[in-house]
Amino acid sequence: MADAVLSVELPGLKRLGSGKVGEIFEIEDRLVIIRTDRVSAFDVVMRQGIPGRGVVLTKLSEFWFRRLEDICANHLVTGDVDAMPAAVRRKADTCRGRSMLVRKLEIVPVECVVRGYLAGSGWKEYKQRGTVCGVALPPGLKESDKLPEPIFTPTTKAKEGHDMPMTFAEVEEAVGGNTAARLRDLSLQLYQAGADYAESKGILLADTKFEFGRKDGRLVLADEALTPDSSRYWDAATYAPGRGQDSFDKQIVRDWLETSGWDKKPPPPDLPAAVIGKAARRYEEIAQRLMA
Repeated sequence: MADAVLSVELPGLKRLGSGKVGEIFEIEDRLVIIRTDRVSAFDVVMRQGIPGRGVVLTKLSEFWFRRLEDICANHLVTGDVDAMPAAVRRKADTCRGRSMLVRKLEIVPVECVVRGYLAGSGWKEYKQRGTVCGVALPPGLKESDKLPEPIFTPTTKAKEGHDMPMTFAEVEEAVGGNTAARLRDLSLQLYQAGADYAESKGILLADTKFEFGRKDGRLVLADEALTPDSSRYWDAATYAPGRGQDSFDKQIVRDWLETSGWDKKPPPPDLPAAVIGKAARRYEEIAQRLMA
């Protein structure tokens, strides 16, 4: 297995941010976003990464940006390292496949979440109140059930800690009524288009989140799109309502950590090679199946 890329330096470019996965560099009116192989769980970055994870996240974003651009414009300029600034080309061996040159946007301060199935925190809330993020749902639904129709459940964009649910009225207050309606409608359209395509590949898109920015007065899809980091994907062949489903993401890492005795505070335990390898194969599988 190849070594994981845990950090990237681009001498000559200003670093704007370093997140749990991504590195962001600035060049004039554009940004270079690089997805490393870092992996976090319970808000803690692990010491080991998942080899190839950043490449999967980048390639899937590029794939979906192209596929969905008839619904919404996006910020991608190119994913071709050879067409990027010299500072990136000098690190081509590291950056290739995991880098995007994108337009700089004014980011909208709302995480646009769409849920098509009852899972995760939504299932926990439904059991207690019969709602998901305040949206009332029919009684009698089981865990992992498909919802009668996808629902828009936006959250805040927290710089630290967890995003918090927002009502639609709160979104309207934050960005204005017209923009709020456009965010909702675009998010639902993008989700449905993604879900329909994924289902044709034997994959269920349980939920996802989108990020938008503004450019010249219009909303533009930003950050990433329908990746295993921003979405919950299930295998249609093994899907069975009434229980949790195996996801094509880092759930394998979280599951192992839950049984490791770790208190979920830094420093994290070292991940076993078998867990890393299994997670890497899951990321590779979702990419291959969706992009086939």
